[in-house]
Amino acid sequence: QVQLVESGGGLVQPGGSLRLSCVASGNAFNIYDMAWYRQAPEKQRELVAVITSDRTTNYADSVKDRFTITRDNAKNTVYLQMNSLKPEDTALYYCNAIRKLVFSRKDYWGQGTQVTVSS
Repeated sequence: QVQLVESGGGLVQPGGSLRLSCVASGNAFNIYDMAWYRQAPEKQRELVAVITSDRTTNYADSVKDRFTITRDNAKNTVYLQMNSLKPEDTALYYCNAIRKLVFSRKDYWGQGTQVTVSS
């Protein structure tokens, strides 16, 4: 069982920056792929960025060149650095841990941290 706790959300002006953190409990953090998702009001949850256990990264087109996902396995933490924020980035941001099994996967989710981009 993995528990995820996000932090770092808040209110920021357009063009500003925030860094989200997600701390995972338990062992073997290094074998999990980690991701950030977001969900805006009345919209579906969408993948923002993912970093695999071997540190391969992938981003949604809408955040490429603005957001950076990193991980620190020694601290059981994954980060999302968000720069040049736009009002459309406003959403509840969720941390996701993915354990790949032989024929399936197991997902763990945090409670979310709110990001609001507004002047």
